[in-house]
Amino acid sequence: MNASLTHRGTVIGTLVLATALAVSSCTSSDPAEEKKPGADPNGTHTVKTAMGPVKVKNAPRRVVVLDTAELDSALTLGVTPVGATRAGAESTFLSYLPKARTKGITEVGEIANASLEKIAGLKPDLILSSKVRDAQRYKQLSAIAPTVLTESTGYPWKQNFLVHADALGKKPEAKAAVKKYEEHVAAVTKSLGGKAKAARTDVNVVRFVEGADIRIYGKQNYIGTILADLGLGRPAITDKAKDGFAYEVSPEQIDKADADVVFTSTYGNPGKAKVTQTTTSGLWQNLKAVKNGKVFQVDDELWIQGIGYTAANQILGELQSDLADVS
Repeated sequence: MNASLTHRGTVIGTLVLATALAVSSCTSSDPAEEKKPGADPNGTHTVKTAMGPVKVKNAPRRVVVLDTAELDSALTLGVTPVGATRAGAESTFLSYLPKARTKGITEVGEIANASLEKIAGLKPDLILSSKVRDAQRYKQLSAIAPTVLTESTGYPWKQNFLVHADALGKKPEAKAAVKKYEEHVAAVTKSLGGKAKAARTDVNVVRFVEGADIRIYGKQNYIGTILADLGLGRPAITDKAKDGFAYEVSPEQIDKADADVVFTSTYGNPGKAKVTQTTTSGLWQNLKAVKNGKVFQVDDELWIQGIGYTAANQILGELQSDLADVS
């Protein structure tokens, strides 16, 4: 990796997240209880999902999560799943998560390819995932336990968190988590001189991907929402991102990533992701951010793969540290 890339360690992360989705019905005969699904731990309530309404326990105890966002949500809300998938390029759960919290969670396979046998063996009372990952196996998963799917992952992470919180019976905890995140955003924004000043700093996120083109991240993705919350500027190239997600370039087009500040991450083998080839080129060395020492190498697991409030708070801490002296 080029010497101009500055590694930043993970900064303290505050748990966070969102207001709650309304519960459409409850099996309790007491109308007051229908408004408080968590009041009766032995009762059930109905969650609005991407696959329609799903009845779940008010306080599920054996939860299996099938993606990194669902794992972040559960841990943010104080729930330790009995089972979880791992990201394809990783040998274990994402490293930004506290090991004390992931210890004892059974791995059930890779994302979008989890073992139905392993899931069933854990005897879950709730399964969390998304249509983009597990729509094809929804009937099989639902036969094992009530399965709550969101439509997608990534960009709508805040809305998805509310669905997760509803399913887990943790709506009050979600409300508190959201408030903490918003307070953290406000504090970091203030430290950067306010949104007007932050908007004058153009930021790009560049991801080197094994076996694929380099991605310059747009605005409609997880990290894009965090940068937007802080009011940071984004270069014009981000508006050309396919579906708002990312604009892909070859090493010979890396000059398109120019910005005041560039954050880089790597997924998979750095050599196969063309990291050295790209960062030793004249085009890279001529980037404004490189010349000014404003290129920061960040953890791909945290910035790109994590997707959740626990990850977001840690990212906010790193942004505050790295952008502290940027005019």
